[in-house]
Amino acid sequence: MPWRRATAPPGWFPKRGEVCLFALDKERPAVVISSDALNRHSLDVCVIPLSTVEHKAFRLRPILHKGEGGLERASWAKCDKVTTLGKSLAVFPPLGVLSGAALARISQAVMLALDLP
Repeated sequence: MPWRRATAPPGWFPKRGEVCLFALDKERPAVVISSDALNRHSLDVCVIPLSTVEHKAFRLRPILHKGEGGLERASWAKCDKVTTLGKSLAVFPPLGVLSGAALARISQAVMLALDLP
């Protein structure tokens, strides 16, 4: 079924692990990594941008295979580019939700990129 934009219900916010499009210069996908408690009350969310540019040997950019999180193409999570975006820029509905395993791969790469224990 093709993805369709819709009007967000009252109180909706992007949730951790969701792949959402964000309305920037054009709609760009990103994975939400901030906690749902923060996402619910903050004006912005912490995200990992996604790219369809392949990075075979770059372990800070784990692959998300076609279909994961509703992605139509294989994409790479740019874990070296952690950023925040206004949650008002998130397009409803999300493309999908990542599995626990995919989110763990991203979390591990973020920890490496930020030199966290």
